Amino acid sequence: MTQSRNLQGQPIGAAVPNWTPRATIPRTPMYGQYCDLVPLAPSHSAALFTAFDADTTGTLWTYMPVGPFATKVEYAAWVETACKSQDPLFFAIIDKKSDEPVGVVSFLRIDPANGVVEVGFITFAPALQRTPAATEAMYLMMKRAMGELGYRRYEWKCDALNAPSRRAAKRLGFSYDGLFRQAIVYKGRNRDTAWFSILDKDWPEIDHAIQTWLSPDNFDQHGQQRRRLNELMPQSKSNPDD
Repeated sequence: MTQSRNLQGQPIGAAVPNWTPRATIPRTPMYGQYCDLVPLAPSHSAALFTAFDADTTGTLWTYMPVGPFATKVEYAAWVETACKSQDPLFFAIIDKKSDEPVGVVSFLRIDPANGVVEVGFITFAPALQRTPAATEAMYLMMKRAMGELGYRRYEWKCDALNAPSRRAAKRLGFSYDGLFRQAIVYKGRNRDTAWFSILDKDWPEIDHAIQTWLSPDNFDQHGQQRRRLNELMPQSKSNPDD
């Protein structure tokens, strides 16, 4: 890596010429071919609760900072508060086939001055998991931050013990940045936090890979993928191991 030096001979970071703060993330819909992302609203709570309640594994809320929710009323109260939040900024994922909400996601730790934002509170109902819509929902979030608004860094953080989340980050092109030990306490237990990121220089190739994967041409008549997303990612991004 080439380093710059100041007049005192000290190594300093590379110049970022003509940088200006980015716009904040707007609370406006994002439209895709398999799903739409719309601002979370109280009207989504009943359908979301039903969709999440279809989970039979008991694992949906294990690594989430909230949940599980015992009743529709309890979940509706959480949605009522969440939908008013500016940071995290919550969206409902609407499946275009059923026109029903099947997940929740948010932008958080929004830092327009430095062009940094995190994706989090990712909650996919069983009906959404392992579908093109699930990948597209993540892509629409990336595209808004990196493609439309020109953010420099897009972050993914998770409990270091959450293996599915780590695999998902790698599949989507995030690079592993490192481990923050004893980062937080949640649900009465420790969390070591694994950090992942996509940088603006990474974005064009990742954008192309995900668009190629989402193309209808990549799926056969039975809806089975012809090429895996890992195969389309830049080689340095495709290794599922840290």
